[in-house]
This record gives sequence, C-alpha cells and structure tokens, in this order.
Amino acid sequence: MLFVAFGALVLMPLITGLDPNVALFTAGLGTLVFQICTKRQVPIFLASSFAFIAPILYGVQTWGIPATMSGIMAAGFMYVLLSQLIRWRGTALLTRLLPPVVVGPVIMVIGLGLAPMAVNMAIGKTGDGSAVLIEQNIALWLSLPALLTTLLVSTMAKGVFRLVPITAGIAVGYGLALYFKVVDFSGVTSAAWFSLPHFVAPQWHWQAVLFMLPVAIAPAIEHIGDILAISSVTGKDYLKKPGLHRTILGDGIATMGAACFGGPPNTTYSEVTGAVMLTKNFNPVIMTWAAGFAIVLAFVGKFGALMLSIPAPVMGGIMILLFGSIATVGLNSLIKHQVDLSQARNLCIVAVILIFGIGGMAFGIGGFSLQGISLCGIVGILLNLVLPKSPVH
Repeated sequence: MLFVAFGALVLMPLITGLDPNVALFTAGLGTLVFQICTKRQVPIFLASSFAFIAPILYGVQTWGIPATMSGIMAAGFMYVLLSQLIRWRGTALLTRLLPPVVVGPVIMVIGLGLAPMAVNMAIGKTGDGSAVLIEQNIALWLSLPALLTTLLVSTMAKGVFRLVPITAGIAVGYGLALYFKVVDFSGVTSAAWFSLPHFVAPQWHWQAVLFMLPVAIAPAIEHIGDILAISSVTGKDYLKKPGLHRTILGDGIATMGAACFGGPPNTTYSEVTGAVMLTKNFNPVIMTWAAGFAIVLAFVGKFGALMLSIPAPVMGGIMILLFGSIATVGLNSLIKHQVDLSQARNLCIVAVILIFGIGGMAFGIGGFSLQGISLCGIVGILLNLVLPKSPVH
C-alpha cells in the first residue's frame, strides 16, 4: 500500500520545496489520526494533496514555510467545520454551496494553472522558468521517457504494477539521469543514515490563513468521491458508518497535524483504493502497518536526500501527465453530472472561474491579495448563489 502511494506522496513536497521525509512522517501520522476518527473502519491511506501545490508554492515564496503552515492548519480546520455542518445538516447544504458547476472548473484550474511549471521543469528550467538547470536537449531525454513510461505503465501494465506509474516514471528518468551524469549525489553522501526530519512549526500569518481557507473546497469534494469509491470497492456504505462527518473530520485533523510539523496537507489516496480493489484485502489494519512504515522511513536521512537528488526534468515529465489528469478530473465532473453548458448561467460560472484562475486574476485589499484557487472558489460559490436559475420548460 505504501509503495502504491509512494510516488505521489514524495513528488508533492519535492515540487513545493517541502521536506519529503516530513511528508512521509505526516502521511503516516495523518493515516493513524484518520483511523482514530473513523474507529479504524475504513481501509484508506492519507498523504500529500496535489490540490494545494499552487497555493503552497505561492505561500512559501511570499510568506515562507512557517506562515504557509498556518494557512494549511486553517484549511484543515475548515474541514473540521465542514464535518460538523454535515453532521448537523447532512450533505444537502454542501451540495447547494458546491455543485458540480462550481467544483468542476475549480479542479480544472488546479491542473491547468500548474501546466507552465510542468513544461518549464520538463525542458530543464526551474518551475517559474527564471533559470536553466539542465541543458534543454539533455532535459528532454530525461523528461519525455519518464512521461512515456508513466503513460505506458498506467495504461498497459497488469496487476499491482498498473498502480505505480509515477514510481516507474521516476525510476526510468533517474536511470537516464545517471547515464547523462546530471545527478548530484553530494547531498546523499553528506546526509546521515538516521536523522530527524526537518520539522517546521507553523507561525500565525493572517494573510496566509485567508488565502488558504477557500482552497479546501476542491479537496473536500474529492474526499467525498474517494469515500464513495472505497465504499463501492468494499461493499460497505462508509457515508453512513462511520459517517461522512467522521471521515472528513479525520482528513481535517490529519491536515492540521501535518501543518504542525511542516508537512503538506493530507488527502485520501485513490491509488491506494485501487490497490485495495486489486488485492481484495479490506482490512483497515493494513493501513496501520503502512502508516507505521512511512513514519519509520521518515527518519532515514539518506532516503530523503536521495529523493531530493531527482533532477527537475524527471519530475517535470511526470507532472505533465499528473497536472493534466487533475484538469481532466474537473472536466469529467462536469460531464458525469451532465452540466448543461448551453445554459447561460452555467456557461457564465464556468467561464469566469476558468479565466480568473488560469489568467491570474487577483484582488487586493491593503497587503492582502486573493488569487488563484482561493479566488476561483469564492467567485464560483457567489456566482452560483447570485445568478438566477434557468426556468425549467
């Protein structure tokens, strides 16, 4: 289970500049917290959430890691409030505030907004394109085979291997990077075998908090989808027992716990749900063991240093598929729920969310700026509430 989650788990902190060892620790800790909240009834694993990549990148560059962690803690607290709202009113109010016409394009913005970063890294530049790390000709020899491997494994591999396309892509890309001698092992040789991960305590920053709060919208809806998926796999209705309010509470407290140590926010992993379906082993105790192994691995210093030695083009190649997949999930949400874009109301909501998000629209009040996914989420909710419903003929 840990092997299946591993590729995405460590890729997220590598992209955002967080410590992969801390991510392993907080994934393990978050999974255990989730199990406590759900009375160890749901066989699911929690780890790094990709929905927060762009906000964390912006937060780290603007306010630093400690301040960004206070924002992530606030997003986790938002989940806790949502769980109590669901416990009180059920999912009806959540569905009214966050229908597919809002959630779909917000998820698309998450993927499409990160597209330039993936391409920049694939051609050997830094994520923002400001500096060249590896010559473009060599970079493409690393990124394209890594991308191709990820594509082939996810579509053609059989059994458990089909669930580890990211790990396979990293392995092939890293092997080619060794061949082209562009891997820097200095960090690995200087790292201790066993050491404490680089924990970072959160530091209150109201701008980071207000910026991160709305970002919790898309992962909260994704969480419901994941719980429905694991329910269909195991044949048990986890929305009723232990209840959606308990699962989303576990997710929220796990995210708050991750922020306490400087780790990325947690989310339920659909890759692991795929592994549960494949192995037909529905015992949640397996996730306890996977969480334990993740925590132990977090204290292996050389392992984290090895992850940090992965060249940027290798990650860039995989990110092309990964970010494109996120955008496609949003598109699929619109299609699956049969959102009629010929209706002016729906078209207006989707159009404004997409252009605000991808175009980089920002509203500033004093020193505070609202932009990206946060702005899209709020604008989408407001438009959905304000624009009149189309008359039914």
